[in-house]
Amino acid sequence: MAAAVRILVLHGPNLNQLGTREPDVYGTTTLEQINADLAAAAKDLGVEVEFFQSNHEGALIDRVQEAAAAVGGMVVNPGGFTHTSVALRDALAGAAVPVVEVHISNVFAREEFRHESLVSGIALGVISGLGPHGYRLGLEALVRHLGR
Repeated sequence: MAAAVRILVLHGPNLNQLGTREPDVYGTTTLEQINADLAAAAKDLGVEVEFFQSNHEGALIDRVQEAAAAVGGMVVNPGGFTHTSVALRDALAGAAVPVVEVHISNVFAREEFRHESLVSGIALGVISGLGPHGYRLGLEALVRHLGR
């Protein structure tokens, strides 16, 4: 029997504060609740998921590089690094696996600086503004793309 496809779910800076941080923008769902929902969805989809969150750019880059050979794809919410980190974008591109970019808020309905993503150009797709459910949609889209 073939091993299940593994998916890395990467959460960027400040996402550890979900549930209490700007609930009018991000809602009240915690990161732990998002991860639990994704773990249940992954089981239903027949894939394995692993989660990583950091507020540090280098730690995110290290995790992407470590995971590149071991995962079939990545669901990524780069947080504030979406708009600033060429290094994270390059690590994701170098991983050579499909990436789905996810944002809880509708970045296009917010400040203009949030309208630019350095990650979108290398992503399979982008889900923005659908709240925590966007992560599940991103996982489902990635699994469908991988042919599972």
